[in-house]
Amino acid sequence: MAAEPAQRGAAVEAAARVMLEKSGLRWRASNVRYSGGELDLVMEDPADAGLVFVEVRYRRTVGFGGGAASVDIGKRRKLVHAAQRYLAQHPALANRPCRFDVVDARGEPPQLDWIRDAFRADDC
Repeated sequence: MAAEPAQRGAAVEAAARVMLEKSGLRWRASNVRYSGGELDLVMEDPADAGLVFVEVRYRRTVGFGGGAASVDIGKRRKLVHAAQRYLAQHPALANRPCRFDVVDARGEPPQLDWIRDAFRADDC
């Protein structure tokens, strides 16, 4: 029996966090919600002391382009807006370099693909 969508989403986000931590990123926050947007994961990259805002997208199949393809311009704008609000709430972090990554999860069990620097705030 398939997991409920909320349970599946939480499990995929947890798996993405583990993968990113094993790759050297450090966790700061999960599921940071603002009106108009949510940040799935906020991580720190010790390599450049930067912040990484991670969108985790799960699709059971790769039809319609998979999870990464679903991060369209509208979704990107929401993510940038949420990141701006996060930085406003954490002014000590505001001058750090920032990037937006996507973890594309697909299949059963989910395969995770990490797309670093998937888009830039300037592109939105």
